[in-house]
Amino acid sequence: MKTRWLMYRYHFRAQCRENIDLEREFNEALSVLQIRMKEFGASHLSLFHFGTQLFLYYESPAKTVDPHSLFAHCEDALETWPGTDKPRRWVPMMDIFHYQQPISEKHWLRTNTSAKPYARIAHLKPDKVASYVFYHYQYQEEKPGDGDKYGMIALHENLMFFYSEDPATVEKPSYSGKLSSSNTPSDWAGTMEPHFIPWDQPAEQSRIWLEIPLMIQA
Repeated sequence: MKTRWLMYRYHFRAQCRENIDLEREFNEALSVLQIRMKEFGASHLSLFHFGTQLFLYYESPAKTVDPHSLFAHCEDALETWPGTDKPRRWVPMMDIFHYQQPISEKHWLRTNTSAKPYARIAHLKPDKVASYVFYHYQYQEEKPGDGDKYGMIALHENLMFFYSEDPATVEKPSYSGKLSSSNTPSDWAGTMEPHFIPWDQPAEQSRIWLEIPLMIQA
């Protein structure tokens, strides 16, 4: 029996301790991280930050690639999150939207070697989370492939992390979505705008999605 090909996409959030030099701490840890990635089968890892908050993305054909194993050599820089019996420094974020899902090794192969990881964050109004997820699941399954092939939104509490790659890879997938309806609103931006808590940014920048810098790529 032929084994089905799988690729898992991981998103995590962490909080750094005060007075930590993030750039130095994680760049010095990069060489060991790369060794651990090979050991555990992780790839396309990107670490972004916003102040002392960290946002992590990586992929693996293995279902249980724990970020605590990847970053065990530098976890002293991170705060401990409550909520489980075992102390943790990385909390998982939930996939609430993706433009495409990986279906085969050939399908998921990066062909644009110039593309770079890119990330943005946004806050949802707490009473709008269910509505946002509803609309995005509908969009995802009615219009698969409508944006960057690797674009994906993950959620923790009411904070969203949007991972993508620039320039975007836009192509139609070889599979159909799970919905045959066509109810995605035509005025998508207008429908989404009331869902967000805006950032305090200059008028020429987005007040909804805040771009955050890439710290390491491996």
